[in-house]
Amino acid sequence: VNAFLWRATLDVLSSWPLFSADPFGGVILTDWYAPPQTPNERFKFNVFILDRVLRADGVRVSIFKQIKNSEGEWQQAALQTETQMLVENSILTRAQQFRTESLQQ
Repeated sequence: VNAFLWRATLDVLSSWPLFSADPFGGVILTDWYAPPQTPNERFKFNVFILDRVLRADGVRVSIFKQIKNSEGEWQQAALQTETQMLVENSILTRAQQFRTESLQQ
């Protein structure tokens, strides 16, 4: 597992409660989290680090969204397609920043 992608993923998802993190398998799973500004929506992330090399295709993010219905039950909801790409790009950008910082030391 690429250490820069691992650190970057933990950094980008630092607001979300971790459910499971396996540094050897490269899997980070968050628990459901409802941001304070949208308490009737909650999100869950599954992140897979796929390579030991820092590459654009070295990380895959799956995002799940649920909305509370009128009975107070959570139901699956559609997520904007670009949201997953934005999170992946944030992780990749942060990983590159960590890599640059390590080379400067």
